[in-house]
Amino acid sequence: MRKFLKFLSQRIVIVTFLIFLQIMWFVGMFLKVTSYSQYITAAFKILSILVVIYIMNRSDNPSVKLGWIVVILLFPLFGGLLYLTIGGKQPISYLRRKLEPMIEESARHLKADPEIEQELKEKDGSTASQIYYLEHQSGFPAYKDSKVDYYPSGEDCFKVMAEELRKAKEYIYLEYFIIEEGIMWNTILDILEEKVKEGVDVRVMYDDVGCIFNLPSHYADFLRKKGIKCIVFNRYIPIFSTVFNNRDHRKILVIDGDVAFTGGINFADEYINEKQRFGYWKDNGVRITGKAVYSMTQMFLQMWNAFALEKDKLDYEKFCLEDVRPLAKEERGIVLPYSDHPLDSEFVGESVYINLINSAQKYIYFFTPYLIIDNEVVTALILAAKRGVDVRIITPGIPDKKMIFLVTQSYYPQLVEGGVQIFQYRPGFVHAKCAVCDDKIATVGTINLDYRSLYLHFENGLFLYNNDTVMDIKKDILDTLEDCNRITPEMCKKNMFFLLLQGILRIFAPLL
Repeated sequence: MRKFLKFLSQRIVIVTFLIFLQIMWFVGMFLKVTSYSQYITAAFKILSILVVIYIMNRSDNPSVKLGWIVVILLFPLFGGLLYLTIGGKQPISYLRRKLEPMIEESARHLKADPEIEQELKEKDGSTASQIYYLEHQSGFPAYKDSKVDYYPSGEDCFKVMAEELRKAKEYIYLEYFIIEEGIMWNTILDILEEKVKEGVDVRVMYDDVGCIFNLPSHYADFLRKKGIKCIVFNRYIPIFSTVFNNRDHRKILVIDGDVAFTGGINFADEYINEKQRFGYWKDNGVRITGKAVYSMTQMFLQMWNAFALEKDKLDYEKFCLEDVRPLAKEERGIVLPYSDHPLDSEFVGESVYINLINSAQKYIYFFTPYLIIDNEVVTALILAAKRGVDVRIITPGIPDKKMIFLVTQSYYPQLVEGGVQIFQYRPGFVHAKCAVCDDKIATVGTINLDYRSLYLHFENGLFLYNNDTVMDIKKDILDTLEDCNRITPEMCKKNMFFLLLQGILRIFAPLL
């Protein structure tokens, strides 16, 4: 009985129950209202028609529009009302009000280097165009004098993270999608507590939905009692909140403005394979040193200052590019940290991938945990393969979400027929998100090849040009291919029921 009561008191159980009540209330009220009069029923049908017209005239992705139109056709009575309630998937207004001023403030401190731009134009016009796009649309500049160390597993990256955290003297800023109590996070937390005692300014920001299964609802108060300043991003409140969208999927750790980390790993034990639920968890991470750390700091400042209490906000003027510790030796290549957010209609993460695919001459390789993409990305991949580019995508062999994996597999036949090579990782789950192209360009970070990462979430990445890390990423992908099964045309053939199920899931994939 005690275990049962403990189970019932868990946050996710309570939230799930409240969401269920919310849905039942919505359905009940609708049925009650429509039963009173045929005129009310007709009004709802007219509303649905008007909503379909409205959807058709929006600038949304066509796949998203198609999904909602199908829903409204299936449920003409309340489909329109459902869309108006939860369907726009635009950032709720308070996110926009809080974040846009912080992004504008940060922009005053981020200036592109015209010498880098001019040098690239003379040397590599295609890459110069991509960097120009990122600098102007994401708002973060390209840097020389920066170094990126690549770690092909969560275990490797975690060890270095802990080492760097122990060296902290001034501040530690941490922003992650998932935090879960266990060996990994408890190790980090012990270090953070020690650093607080030493007078280091420690700030933690985590996403509410990302941690809803993992942390108690008042965990932020628990951290604050330890002297750690903490913000929970975009709290989900059942009954009042209508969508789970616009999550903070970023992974950012900045230490003293001299070292930063990002990549695929969150702070939970499966990311370092202390807990295995889906076989071996293949992930990656990067450590950044040099001038590019300044942009990582600014990314954190934007989000922190948007939601912190006035007394906890950070002064942008106290962080200067000139204060970043210089590298011991000169590093070749360019590093450009960038972010993507749903506050505008510019899909930076997707554009980076499409630009890389379109510019590839010899090869382009991907790691992605999910493959749920729109027609533009599908077309770009197939056209690249048809013009002789070696296009390879590594996806998981053991999925973390079976329904999402079915949607991922629904893309295999079209891509394989078009010449794209798809490989499934035999030992387990691939959570790394990166691409490498022609031995000169790579991008690594938090952005999956799926609708949520590309359109709805707050994300971050690194664009790398002509530095050693590009080849480290390529080596990791080639090494991983040794443990993969290539998807053949024969493997894509399924029975009619399976194909129908995948087709249905694919229609609704943009709405999931």
